[in-house]
Amino acid sequence: MREYNFKEIEPKWQDRWEKEGIYRTGTDPSNPKYYCLDFFPYPSGDGLSVGHCRNYIPTDLISRYKRMKGFNVLHPMGWDAFGLPAENEAIDKGLHPKVMVPRYIANYKRQLRMIGTSYDWAREIDSSSPEYYRWTQWFFLLLYKRALAYRGVAPANWCPRCETVLANEEVEGGVCWRCGSPVTKRDLEQWFFRITAYAEDLLRDLEMIDWPDSIVLMQKNWIGRSEGVEFDLEIKDRGGTIPVFTTRPDTVYGMSFAVLAPEHPLIGELATPRHRTQVDEYIDMAKKKTEIERLSAERRPTGVFTGSYCMNPMNGEEIPIYVADYVLMSYGTGAIMSVPAHDARDFAFAKDYDLPVKVVVAPPDWKGAALEEAYVEEGTLVNSDFFSGVASEEATERIIDYMEERGIGRRKVHYRMRDWLISRQRYWGAPIPIVHCEKCGPVPVPDSQLPVLLPDIEKYTPSGTGRSPLATVPEFVNTDCPVCGERAERETDTMGGFACSAWYYLRFASPDSTDAAFDPKDAHYWLPVDLYVGGAEHAVMHLLYARFWTKVMYDAGMVEFREPFQKLRNQGVVHAPDGRRMSKSAGNVITPDSIVERFGADTLRIYELFMAPFEQGVSWSDEDISGAHRFLNRVWRFVLGGAQSFDPDWRTHLSSISLSPEEESVRRKTHQTIKKVDQDINQFKFNTAIAVMMEWLNLLYQGDLSPAVLSESIESLILLLAPFAPHISEELWESVGRTGSVHQQSFPEWDELLSSAPEVTVAIQINGKLRDRIRVAVDSDQERLKDAALRSQKISRFLKGKKPKKVIVVPGKVINLVVE
Repeated sequence: MREYNFKEIEPKWQDRWEKEGIYRTGTDPSNPKYYCLDFFPYPSGDGLSVGHCRNYIPTDLISRYKRMKGFNVLHPMGWDAFGLPAENEAIDKGLHPKVMVPRYIANYKRQLRMIGTSYDWAREIDSSSPEYYRWTQWFFLLLYKRALAYRGVAPANWCPRCETVLANEEVEGGVCWRCGSPVTKRDLEQWFFRITAYAEDLLRDLEMIDWPDSIVLMQKNWIGRSEGVEFDLEIKDRGGTIPVFTTRPDTVYGMSFAVLAPEHPLIGELATPRHRTQVDEYIDMAKKKTEIERLSAERRPTGVFTGSYCMNPMNGEEIPIYVADYVLMSYGTGAIMSVPAHDARDFAFAKDYDLPVKVVVAPPDWKGAALEEAYVEEGTLVNSDFFSGVASEEATERIIDYMEERGIGRRKVHYRMRDWLISRQRYWGAPIPIVHCEKCGPVPVPDSQLPVLLPDIEKYTPSGTGRSPLATVPEFVNTDCPVCGERAERETDTMGGFACSAWYYLRFASPDSTDAAFDPKDAHYWLPVDLYVGGAEHAVMHLLYARFWTKVMYDAGMVEFREPFQKLRNQGVVHAPDGRRMSKSAGNVITPDSIVERFGADTLRIYELFMAPFEQGVSWSDEDISGAHRFLNRVWRFVLGGAQSFDPDWRTHLSSISLSPEEESVRRKTHQTIKKVDQDINQFKFNTAIAVMMEWLNLLYQGDLSPAVLSESIESLILLLAPFAPHISEELWESVGRTGSVHQQSFPEWDELLSSAPEVTVAIQINGKLRDRIRVAVDSDQERLKDAALRSQKISRFLKGKKPKKVIVVPGKVINLVVE
């Protein structure tokens, strides 16, 4: 018997697959479609690690499985090659992005081919190619024409290392999501997408999709819908009002001061001469803090009195106005009513600044004593005029009605989410297709003039001035106004990379389209994406943005669906053997190249799929991967050992022979395994699918089988294994004399009668006395019988929490639990 030589087998089949083009996207109109997509990867210089493979191998398995189930499968790959990650990497490596990106892409493609993925490379796309970003620019103009793209001055998150602004979603814990540098604030004129116009749609439509609960919750929290009331505080002695928003109108009578965000536009008017210097110093200090720092629960809130007062419209009480950094201009109105008795931050602030703490919602059994901490739950109103004695929920509605009737308040819904900041003062990105004309203002570039090409310049690094390097390229900047024909200047900001990835899933349906971003007929057939797989780190960035653009397209009549990704799954993180996250700096990165060299791609695939449940994090183990290799060697020996006896007509012959009890047991296990593997693949339980194949293989090795039963087992094993380990399966398929690619065969089907094991009744005894009878599968092993007995409710009542000292099993007859 020849040895399992993966170093010969795997390149052989990879070359043949490529030559024969067997993974081209299916187009048979009689077949159902299945669109399986990986998160758009940025090809880094380090190449793939085994952690990345935890994403790509499962989606490849699913795609292969769906093809075998008769689906037209779209399984493409492309590159998120524009934006900060690529440019920062190019700067670090001393290369130009136009040189570096193709090199990295080539390496990624080599590695993906090496691990046996079945992508349709005829549909490959690159977001940094003009053929692609032409349509990214077109989408920008679509949003602009629909009043969803605008330019405005706003405090922006500024990364001093990347030398560009960042969207709120790109700031994590007060630092840049990409380089980790502390983020500061700058007032800059920027381009925004009005994603807030779709806040309610983004929230509501989460009910339409099959996504992990954790991701849905993160999106809900980021959108941050709050229902409440907005009302005005009249400013004493100077006129005007301060609008505030609250979700707890039942506490309005407990207001003892008001607080404005340091960025609030009224502060200049409200700060009296006596307090001006102190207020200005405080604002300067607040500007140096990130929002994360300002909202941290670990620090005491600080603030300063403006010297001005306002009036509570419900009772006319005079209350002081403070400036405090724990209030953000980006949420609500940038001003709050402060109720210390019923808000933890307000309580701490009031204690430090000696402000009244007035209880207006009584805690249980409250007798009027001073509170030791804020009571933030609902209760019964006290000290609240004619609303006293009313429960919080009812009082909330009645107070809002009261405010609306008197014209001092109005029901409002506020969202935590801010508009999407899209401007980047960097070179490597899609130029924003806007021309600035002194006479006409901002003017969109006509569709016929797209793409606005990114000029080929050598000095592309950030200038440090806050402007893009494109601003230093006269031949790019200077142009004519598309409206009046006068001299004008191009916008020099580029779009952040998330604009490119907000629509790429549509381009894969029509990668060669030149007349539109995608062909509506292709989108009608392929979209939405059936399965989308990637890491959870993009929960409030890419996923939110892609959903927003899809809804804009839906409203524009371009697509027929409101959600782009029907099913989303996040793979668990693979840590290094030392338990730490893999990183080049830690020197603990394991590459697929090293594993494929030692064990082969199929072993890597089996181990990645078997190591843990798909969503669970896990540490790499060289010892365990050896176990995966031993399993494939056992498959190899079993199949080749039976190849001489392989009966190509086993289906016909099975019906004409009588089977021994052992053969009947093997056939039953074969069909149970087919059913279990099929179900487990659909449920993303790849590890248990492999486990049941291992268990089945153990049984097959023990059997003395007729050619027909042996051949059914061999063929079923090869076909079941094919999506998991594609190279060895192809070689074995050929070795038993079958023609055509194993990946173009039908996935095996199970016989429902055979897959349902016959049952027997087993008696359960405790210390020899009959206590229950249960039905179990006739081939249940001792552990399964023991577990079944202990799960019996009757037995649990007799045991009363005691654990059996001994369990005696007579298979198929009796289970005796010995207890003291």
